[in-house]
Amino acid sequence: MQRNRRTRRTESLLRLFTETDVPVRSLVPAYFVVEGSRVRRELPEGSGLWQLSIDELQEECKRARDGGAEAVMLFGVPDQKGIEHATRRDSLACNAVRALEGTGLVRMADVCLCSYTEDGHCGVWHDGHHGRPGSVDNDSSVALLAQVAAGLADAGAEIVCPSDMMDGRIAAIRAALDHEGLGDTLVMSYAAKMASAMYGPFRHAASSAPTHGDRRGYQMNPANGREAMRETATDIEEGADLIMVKPALTNLDLIAATRARWNVPIVAYQVSGEYAMIHEAARAGRIDRARAARETLVSIRRAGADLVVSYFAPEFWAGGPRAA
Repeated sequence: MQRNRRTRRTESLLRLFTETDVPVRSLVPAYFVVEGSRVRRELPEGSGLWQLSIDELQEECKRARDGGAEAVMLFGVPDQKGIEHATRRDSLACNAVRALEGTGLVRMADVCLCSYTEDGHCGVWHDGHHGRPGSVDNDSSVALLAQVAAGLADAGAEIVCPSDMMDGRIAAIRAALDHEGLGDTLVMSYAAKMASAMYGPFRHAASSAPTHGDRRGYQMNPANGREAMRETATDIEEGADLIMVKPALTNLDLIAATRARWNVPIVAYQVSGEYAMIHEAARAGRIDRARAARETLVSIRRAGADLVVSYFAPEFWAGGPRAA
């Protein structure tokens, strides 16, 4: 009789035959960089999302590197709104990237306009006319995003990460990078980014909640898996080096489908709402926080993700709170 339980009989056997693990190097913490000094605040409280001034970011990244992290994701959250603050070569985000030079960490820099626009949209909003609804203008937004990406790459970001979901932005960013002699910079496309209900805490921390309308006109319908494959194919053809799927847990099928179809690095984002569900359930005594964190991350990795951006990442660092 075949007894599959033999490999699960002891703790040592369980560890020995574990098929999927979550190495620290595969987890990427995300930070929201703000103006000032000695600023370190969790916003919203208990969300796992940290707003840090550049000096605090440097200290946090030292702990990350010492704990075994290999990369960080950075989002700039300026005090003043205005697209001109996004495209400047001395923007808050660019200065944060420069401040991490020499840390040994790969700097992944978000490319979007939502923290800079007055209305919180990811591109330039045009009001509707002749009875048509307003919308984000794709092509003018793409031109600005290419400038933002080139500035971040020039500041030293090894990976620029367009999260806006505009059509054609990967080709435009790749062309801008090549034009400035920054062709070695990696481009990570948020190829399958759903218009999800899971982003609430993030929009608070990033100061990016839309003041009108919503983002369903450019972010993807969560019901459309085949469309996600088309988006991914287009972005790879345009020059994307890495593919992002977001959110992670509600799109495990897309992670697996992307892994089966393309031999490219896949990054999944375990978003703020996913973190919040585990955190709040654990706080209510319904689940074991550490086991739930690891189990969800294992499932994301098992589906095919090479890297996972997660607010649980610091809990896996050597010397930090244990998540297992």
